Amino acid sequence: MITTQSGVLLIDKPVGPSSAQVVQRVKTLLGAKKVGHLGTLDPFASGLLLIGVNEGTKIADIFLSGTKRYHGVMVLGVETDSQDGTGKVINTRPVGPVGEAELIRLEQKFTGELKQVPPMFSALKKDGVRLYQLARQGKEVHREPRSIRIDSLTLRQLSNTEIEFEVTCSRGTYVRTLAADMGQELGCGAHLTRLRRTACDHLNLDQALTPDALAERCAAGETPLLSLRSALSHLPAVAWRSPLISRLRLGQQDVLTQLGRPREGEKLLGILDPRGGLVALAEWTDDVAVGRWRLLRIFKE
Repeated sequence: MITTQSGVLLIDKPVGPSSAQVVQRVKTLLGAKKVGHLGTLDPFASGLLLIGVNEGTKIADIFLSGTKRYHGVMVLGVETDSQDGTGKVINTRPVGPVGEAELIRLEQKFTGELKQVPPMFSALKKDGVRLYQLARQGKEVHREPRSIRIDSLTLRQLSNTEIEFEVTCSRGTYVRTLAADMGQELGCGAHLTRLRRTACDHLNLDQALTPDALAERCAAGETPLLSLRSALSHLPAVAWRSPLISRLRLGQQDVLTQLGRPREGEKLLGILDPRGGLVALAEWTDDVAVGRWRLLRIFKE
């Protein structure tokens, strides 16, 4: 099977394979020229993995910058070097009683604009070297705290040592670090033992297929791709007549003046053809005194 279609696949990634391994399997199943994920998941995590196919790979930055929602479970009293269940235990401490008041206090403290120190077991670089490579050598280096945003956090106690949570967070948030930090706040330490991504912006896990289910659909001659317009339906869009679209495809960005000024808080705008297909994305910039639209992405017909 070879597809020349473009769009986004919603995959329910199982625990175990890396995001890159899932991407490779999808590429083999579809025979597509270009396939790439729109935001990675660690091997120990499961859940929603967005995969761009052909022109769909061009919208990775939009979903990388978007909000994510996760369901997780943290274990109290045990700290690991990776802050999750794949690492080595580095400390154990007794766990005191955690009541409803403590959970509410944690929810309030860890919601909103926060500073978070990235973990050593991450793909961030220090002097050109990945932090996880240094961590595997037993080295630890200084990391500057980074600004993150937790839009919502709900905690529920499963047992004396397990807390279940739902979190909606911004780009750059390390959920295992969030769990470790909450453990520190409780005075007993913690690590993340289960993590499942349930949403990326407006796209939800209930729309996703497992890799095995995708293989079955492909064997039946189906390509369950979400169109680019549907994948980006949370963005405002305008429909243009064909002559304007032809000029845009020729690189004549002056036609973007047709868009006028954006509404309050509007930064991205989709441009549709008369049939409702996504032709381009425009971005509002303030690089001149009055601001202007510039062409961010243009998609092949």
